[in-house]
Amino acid sequence: MVTVTPNAVAEVKRLLEKQGNKPGLGLRVGVQGGGCSGLSYKLGFDQERAGDRIQEIDGVNVFVDPKSDLYLEATTLDFVDGLEGRGFKFLNPQAKKTCGCGESFSV
Repeated sequence: MVTVTPNAVAEVKRLLEKQGNKPGLGLRVGVQGGGCSGLSYKLGFDQERAGDRIQEIDGVNVFVDPKSDLYLEATTLDFVDGLEGRGFKFLNPQAKKTCGCGESFSV
């Protein structure tokens, strides 16, 4: 399953609050084909779907579909806010190659 750092959880909570904290809404973490390295990470707010792995982290539901789960095993999702930018960052030990922007990878 995906590990979500306290910084990332805090940012997700902030964004969910802006969305109105709708019941059942959680963070969907996934992988899709595309990007310069073959696979791209995707994040968004969504409802639970059949077959999802669900993890509750400090009040935030994290949903991962079975296919994405294979590529995200032992991945950490962090949120950084510094001089070089602000945003979510994936740290995936399975990634053999990543692009310069860090948004796509290959295994």
